[in-house]
Amino acid sequence: MTINPLPSGSTIGILGGGQLGRMLSVAASRLGFKTHIFEPGANPPAGQVAHRITTAAYSDLEALKTFATSVDVITFEFENIPAEALDALEEIRPVLPNRKALATSQDRISEKDFLTALGLKCAPYANVETAAGLQAAVGKIGAPSILKTRRFGYDGKGQSRLKTAVDGQKAWEELGMTRCVLEGFVDFSIEVSVIGARALDGSVVCYDPGQNVHRDGILHTTTIPAELSHAQQMDAVILTGQILNALDYVGVMGVELFVTPQGLLVNEIAPRVHNSGHWTQNGCTIDQFEQHIRAISGWPLGDGQRHSDVTMTNLIGQEVNDVAALCADASVGLHLYGKAEAKPGRKMGHINKIR
Repeated sequence: MTINPLPSGSTIGILGGGQLGRMLSVAASRLGFKTHIFEPGANPPAGQVAHRITTAAYSDLEALKTFATSVDVITFEFENIPAEALDALEEIRPVLPNRKALATSQDRISEKDFLTALGLKCAPYANVETAAGLQAAVGKIGAPSILKTRRFGYDGKGQSRLKTAVDGQKAWEELGMTRCVLEGFVDFSIEVSVIGARALDGSVVCYDPGQNVHRDGILHTTTIPAELSHAQQMDAVILTGQILNALDYVGVMGVELFVTPQGLLVNEIAPRVHNSGHWTQNGCTIDQFEQHIRAISGWPLGDGQRHSDVTMTNLIGQEVNDVAALCADASVGLHLYGKAEAKPGRKMGHINKIR
């Protein structure tokens, strides 16, 4: 296919004004691009570093159309964008990654059906939409297990654990009796993630797998390199490329994996730059944010090679108050998100420690 790279000076439209949109804007500016943020909330972190911001709801079709006419390509920092908003935007400008990737990742059943159809392994799962469906799912999956909403769950939200089979009804009620998926527990040794990128010309580049540790349902650290054999590393990268190609994907994606005695199981995919890829900002020449901007702009991808071992640590809530002490270590790279209030459980920034 013929690729016409966007020239420097073009404008990248970004749906969402959080920390990922902020770091995408910074990366775009390094390449000479402008960014225009579309965000319903006032004074978002990305607005502090973007060329322009539109503050409007995703239901405001006129605002969406005006936004789209002001940019050259549109991307996003989160998955849960209403279909009606995407319809309005795509009439005017390309949205990358594509609708197939979004639709697949927005619903946990669709995601798992897609992955298993590729021949990849996931945790045992069953759909839950009714009380009878819940009973059947518990009978199939058993307990302990975990009930998750099919949509809108992140950082441990939208989940409830079943210690025994009789916990099912209570867990479903806690989640609002909405459509869910029941997943069996997985006997895994570690969790890893691969950050992969695919360009408009179909070329694929993956970063080294990172080893993740969660705390209270939120990613705490990602360590590079992960405790994987060479064969496991290759398998993780190959399956990530398989997913990217199957979705005809353009941009950066995060793929979370469980390492088990039976091989690698895919936990979930995220069609965007990912928290577990923040280590690339200090561990690689081309980080995940620049890689994403390159991909959606039709530019060549960077090679993603790691030049340093890194541990990324999220700064949650009041932990952001310790930045002066953290920066006393000369091997630490600090990245703050510009959020005004340090709320419990809120990601305020991260550090990358070179090891």
